[in-house]
Amino acid sequence: MSETVAEQNWKRTFSMDLLRSVPMGVTETVGSTFAMFVAVGLLQLDSLSKSAIIGGPAIGLLLGFFTVALVRRLGLSVNIAAAIGWGVAAIGYGLVALNPDSGSIFVAGVVVALLSHALAAPLQSQIYKQHYPDKSRGRLFSTVGMMKAGVSATFGYFAGMWLLGQGGNYGPLFWVFSICSVLKAGFTIGMRPVYLRKTQKLSPFQALEHLKTDKVFRKLISSWMLLGFGNLLCMALFVEFITNPNYGFGYGAEKVSLVTTTIPMLIFIVSVFVWGAIYDKMNFYQLRVIVNAFFFLGILVYFHSPSYTGLCIGMALHGIGKSGGTVLWSLWTTKFAPAASVGEYMSVHTLFTGVRGLISAYLAFVIAQSFGPGIVSVVGASCILISSLMLLPELLASMVKN
Repeated sequence: MSETVAEQNWKRTFSMDLLRSVPMGVTETVGSTFAMFVAVGLLQLDSLSKSAIIGGPAIGLLLGFFTVALVRRLGLSVNIAAAIGWGVAAIGYGLVALNPDSGSIFVAGVVVALLSHALAAPLQSQIYKQHYPDKSRGRLFSTVGMMKAGVSATFGYFAGMWLLGQGGNYGPLFWVFSICSVLKAGFTIGMRPVYLRKTQKLSPFQALEHLKTDKVFRKLISSWMLLGFGNLLCMALFVEFITNPNYGFGYGAEKVSLVTTTIPMLIFIVSVFVWGAIYDKMNFYQLRVIVNAFFFLGILVYFHSPSYTGLCIGMALHGIGKSGGTVLWSLWTTKFAPAASVGEYMSVHTLFTGVRGLISAYLAFVIAQSFGPGIVSVVGASCILISSLMLLPELLASMVKN
């Protein structure tokens, strides 16, 4: 029996996504480890520069809100638009690799690259909605996530060991990131093209109308805003906390990459497929609160267990939460939004993610310098707890219904 067009579409997209997961896994280590390690451990940049690096993806998510409107107006395919962003990221990493002695070029290149990478987030959701079947979307997405996390964990460990023996020469590492960005663009173009609903005029704020008309969407965005702020506030300090000797550890590249990339990514591999399967079957609100619990515990253990073992346990717990959170963050709009509006819903989601990312990137270092990382973790964990309590009515209603 011949395959239907829908089957051909998801299989082709899935194949390209699996191939793309390799360079995606490599570039994932920039934001999680190596950008901040170079900034703190090698270049000894100031807090403003470190905040800019942490805030780079947040700026990209902010701009992603307007990107969706622009792509709709121009009539570009989602694939081409995402590929352009990754092409710009490749240029940013290339500039860093060409100028390893310049702190200012390092900050500018990394921020541009991380920003451009984040632009694709709301566009990707439309591809997953259009090409992946509803009944297996979470499983397919998490399978790709497993591959990406495996590459990220492996690359992070060996790249950390390599960097340890280079005497501060990090240039070749960023050439790798540049090449991988080009590969990501190529594999995305290789997917069957997806188009958004074309508009006759540019209306960048039209997507915000969904907040007025959709009460469920509004409630989830509000809860997610608080959750994300608390989580990002703490994540901004993960590398700084164990790299900066002022906080009691002062680890080098090998241990930093092991704790902040390899361990959470190995845990990600083990747990993400489970989360993906659960996503397809479990009530969303129940799943959201369970994932929040892992974030909550991971943050408190990481910042309040003064030992290497405690750091590893904390990152492992956070890694379990991150794997579930990645599935939820990337796919939840495909569950709640009308099929034609997934990209618009996701652009609103990424807009608010960018806002909290920018605020948390700045506040994390300010609070840490004034009161210490421990206070940052308490503030962050409290935000996650309150966010979960906000969903309690929906959670209880879903449990009674079942």
